[in-house]
Amino acid sequence: MTTITPTDSKPKVLGYSHTIGLCVMQGRGFMFPVDTLIGPDARIHTISRGSNYPELQIRVTVYDINSEYSGVYGGYDDGLRWPSAIASDRDGNVFISDELTDRINVYSPDGSTAGYWGTRGGKDGEFRRPSGIAFDSEDNMFISDQLNNRIQKFTKDGNSLMHFGNDPIGNDSLNLPWGLTVAPDNCVYVADWGNHRIAKYSEEGTLIQTFGRQGSDDGEFNNPSSVAVDDGGYIYVADWGNERVQVIDSNGAFVTKLRGTATISKWGQDFLDANHEEAEPRSRSDLEPDISLFGGDPHEESSHIEKFFWGPTSVKLDVSGNLYVTESNRHRVQIYTKLT
Repeated sequence: MTTITPTDSKPKVLGYSHTIGLCVMQGRGFMFPVDTLIGPDARIHTISRGSNYPELQIRVTVYDINSEYSGVYGGYDDGLRWPSAIASDRDGNVFISDELTDRINVYSPDGSTAGYWGTRGGKDGEFRRPSGIAFDSEDNMFISDQLNNRIQKFTKDGNSLMHFGNDPIGNDSLNLPWGLTVAPDNCVYVADWGNHRIAKYSEEGTLIQTFGRQGSDDGEFNNPSSVAVDDGGYIYVADWGNERVQVIDSNGAFVTKLRGTATISKWGQDFLDANHEEAEPRSRSDLEPDISLFGGDPHEESSHIEKFFWGPTSVKLDVSGNLYVTESNRHRVQIYTKLT
């Protein structure tokens, strides 16, 4: 089954594969996940930032594309308070940004704590709510510095190299940048949340192009939260405020959109099989009510229709072109395969 809305001139690019996830406070599953990393060993790492009792819920859950669970690491005891994004260098070391502590937490490939760096402020190398993280081909890292409205570039040891995006005079001014990615050609793409667009920069920090504007039509965005770019130049956007994922081409032309096609995950089915008191009332529930009941409000639609994305915060691609969409409000990751 696919979630494509095809037109005669647009290629099919994605087909739904399966869902991984389960809403639990600890262990195998997630609690308000915000970002996902596909590591160099193909293991998948998803951050849970938790809710009312974050000291019990914050963690990184490790698994593979077949839902095989490997364990957890990180957490409140390691100093995580409001984790936002996750990335790894070429050696498999993991870096997690934390919006509350304004620092970058570092973990070894085995999940053990390796330290942290960063401090609060607006000077070079300082942060005010760091979010998205991405590495370039030289193993340097770009970080979205949200409240400073800029992107900073560092060595992986935390040495500041440059910053860009906060020019209030020209058209280069970011507004609360959230997720970002480094494309195969080393250009930096930023989910410019407050400007409702995607901004493309050269690796030297020069603005090349912007895509989109505020709205709900095809190719328009409402507070985009994450962006990914594949080898063919297709741009994948977590259109957070519109509760969807959009795909545009390298010129910004609309290609297709996904609303979500989630099915029960393996972890979820295991839970229902072991808990009849949960499975029986679920079997009598209407999980896909008439969409017209919600007046065209995407948030209301997503909160009532289980298969839809609800709070899509992150999009990531693996080396095979599979797309991973992290949904914060439904505590899961939907996976799509590349068809063309």
